Formats: sequence, C-alpha cells, structure tokens
Amino acid sequence: MDTKLDVLIIGAGSAGLAALREVRKHTKRFAVINHGPYGTTCARVGCMPSKSLIEAANAFHRRQSFAEFGINGGDSLSVDIPKVLRGVRDLRDRFIAGPIKFTEDLGPRSIAGKARLLGPHHVLVNGQELTADKIIVATGSRPIVPATWTEFGDRLLTTDTLFEQERLYERIAVIGMGAIGVEIAQALARLGLEVVGYGQDDFLAGLTNEAVNRTFHELLQKEFPVYPGAPAELRQTADGIEVTNGTHTVVVEQVIAALGRRPNVDDLGLETLGVELDDQGLPKVNPQTMQIGDLPVFLAGDANGRVALLHETADEGHIAGLNAVAGKIICFKRRTPLMVVFSDPNIAVVGKRLSELIPGTFVTGAFDFRRQGRARAALRNKGLVHVHADKQSGLLLGAEMCAPAGEHLAHLLALAIDRSLTVYDLLHMPFYHPVVEEGLRSALRDLTAQLPEKPASDLSSCAAFQAEALD
Repeated sequence: MDTKLDVLIIGAGSAGLAALREVRKHTKRFAVINHGPYGTTCARVGCMPSKSLIEAANAFHRRQSFAEFGINGGDSLSVDIPKVLRGVRDLRDRFIAGPIKFTEDLGPRSIAGKARLLGPHHVLVNGQELTADKIIVATGSRPIVPATWTEFGDRLLTTDTLFEQERLYERIAVIGMGAIGVEIAQALARLGLEVVGYGQDDFLAGLTNEAVNRTFHELLQKEFPVYPGAPAELRQTADGIEVTNGTHTVVVEQVIAALGRRPNVDDLGLETLGVELDDQGLPKVNPQTMQIGDLPVFLAGDANGRVALLHETADEGHIAGLNAVAGKIICFKRRTPLMVVFSDPNIAVVGKRLSELIPGTFVTGAFDFRRQGRARAALRNKGLVHVHADKQSGLLLGAEMCAPAGEHLAHLLALAIDRSLTVYDLLHMPFYHPVVEEGLRSALRDLTAQLPEKPASDLSSCAAFQAEALD
C-alpha cells in the first residue's frame, strides 16, 4: 500500500465508517487504522445488545399485569438467564457482521494496529510511518473504571464485558444511574435479579427537569432500590463486595460499572498537533465542521467527548468525511438535540433543556400520564411530560419526559422543533383516538392556556372533553 495518502481514518467505529462512506466516493488513496475489536461500540456492546436484553426483560416483566387482564398462570413463568444472554450474543453477532465486512472488504487499506500522530500529516502504525493530506480521528471511547476497582476481577463488569457473561450472579449493584446504568439495572431487575442502583448525580438517565426526574425516581424505586446523589465506594468482604455511598450500604456478588465512557485518546499524539488540550487531553473541535483549529485534522464521534449517541456520531463522521475530501471546508447545521433512554417509561430530552432557557421567556405545559386513556387501557399509565414554548410566539423550544412510548413522542417533538412549529401549529394537526400521543396533546393544550389567545376559527383551539375515555 502507498504510504502517501489523501485521507487516513483512525478508528473503524460508527464515526470512522461514516467518514469512510464519504471518503471512498472521492478517492482510492485512503486507509483505515483500527485498534481493538471491530464491529462498532453500538452494535457490539452498546445500543443493540442492550436493547435485546431490555426486550427480553420487558417480555418477562409483562407477566405481572396478566392477572389484571384476566390472564392466569403468570406466576408459573420462569426465565433462563444464560439462555437470554446467549440470545443477546447471537443477535449481537448478526448485528456486527455488517460493520466488520465493511473493513474486511478494504483489503490492505484496512490496518489493524495502534496509531500515533506525529503531526497534522503523519501517523505511525506498526512501526511504519504514513503520510496523509487529511487525517480523521475517530477512535471511540471506553467505559470509565476507577483503577482501584480492578482488584475485584471478574466480579466487576462494564457494558463492554456484561454481554460476554455466560451467567450472572444473583445480587448485583449497578454503579452509575445515567442512561446506560438505568437501562441495564431495570432490565436485570425485571429478569428477577436482586439489583441496587447507585448514582453520583441527583438526576437520573440524563434528565435535568426536577419534576420529571422526581416522577421517574419514584417509579424506578418501585422496581429496585435506587440511591442517587452521592458517589459509591467498594470494599471486598468475606461475603462479597460491599457498596456504600455513606448513607446506604449493601453487600452484592457482582458490580456493573456504568460511570460513563472516556474518549480513546491516550498516547494518540494529539499534543503533536500544536494546539491547546483540555484536562481530558482533548483539543477544541468545531461542531459544524469537526475540524481541529485550522488543521487538516478532524476529530469525530465519541473520541471528541461531545455526545455519545449513534446518530450524532454518524453525523460527525459524515461531516468529517466530506470535509476531508472537499476543496473548501463546509459548515453543517446540526440536528435538533434528541436523547432517548429505553427504560420503562421511556426517558426523552428534546431540543433545549430547561437549564438552557432564559427564565421569564418561556412557559411550560405538563401532563401526567396516570390520566391518559390509551395508556390506562394498556396498564402503562405512568409518567410525566413537560413541554416548553416561547412565552410570546408559542414557538416550541424543548421537552423532557418519562412517558409510555416516549421514544415516539420525542421524535414528533423533534420534527416540530426542527421545522420551527408553534404550539398552535402542532395542535392544528390531527391526533387520532385513542393513542398515547393524546397525552402530548394535553400538554400542548396546557401551554395554550398560558399563551396569547388564538382566533376561534383555528382548530388548534379545539378544547378537551375533560373525560379520560375521550381525551
């Protein structure tokens, strides 16, 4: 392979593959370097295997509502956790086959090895120096694990090792109640394991709205103990691993560390680029171009520490790939912020967070799903949604929720915010009956009561029946 390239991509994860998709349209003088497992974090240890586990857990948990539906025999059902884990791995292996094939088909242009930057145009890998006009760094991330915790050996798991287990211990502590920790902890609890969750932050699963967070905490607490607001410490005992946050202490057989992920930039050589690095060893990156300063180097995906979400990572790889082959740097408008956590009820944050809004300039519409007809019929009537709009114009700004089918409500709101719709615009659209989306409509109606009045001829002013069966 030629050692003088047009583009060199470091990392074959989601961002790297998205960049590769664009680069190979314009040049054959490229190479991809990857260190560690192939198959992307999402498909191998993240989004996809976790959802497979969650679906199995929710299917088993559903038995608890059988009696209320008039279905007998739910108490006699059991779960085979080793078989569940095998099923997760089997599906995972199918998911990663496609991404792995992308790099296998590259032949010698796919290089397995650890890359180190020697400057903005030079990279060292496997003892060979490669030169490139443009370099894309997309090295991904890895779970954060305190150094002292490694003494617990195979009793300490991360999301990178959880799905490789043949079996799990009966008593498990999940440390970290962010999005990943909440999803895993609830799934394992629903599979019948004794789970306890600890979180350093008062807010769970990426929420910032106090009322929504409080509602979700109360719901989660009904399924397993959750102790937010203080860091957890671990200690080996004769009976297992003692976990304490200073107030609550429990002894478990296994611990899952879900403390977030750290960018893989150790010994990458970013300091050779001649730009200032922050405390994490990361340079400033333009989110519209993915460029580091005015250098021919782009930092995309989890590696830049910005937002570890697949759609954002793919976008960043796409932007980096296009700019690496473009004659002129292109600035991209980023998508409306959207985060979904696949807990039950779903957590979702759309658009601007409450902390990003200026007090006095917005109003909030709320709806409690305990009163929602379709959700009650499905025995899923739990959760709370808060929607924010501009106080004068009614322009939709953002929302936070824990709600049944929240993943779908969030996408509807993201579309509305992206199209600069107002509360009235969204209410003018049809809401079929009975659907869970009617709960969102109730929150929007709550907003209209706080906004300038609209003409009666506008169907967005159509009021509620004030009856659960009809609203």
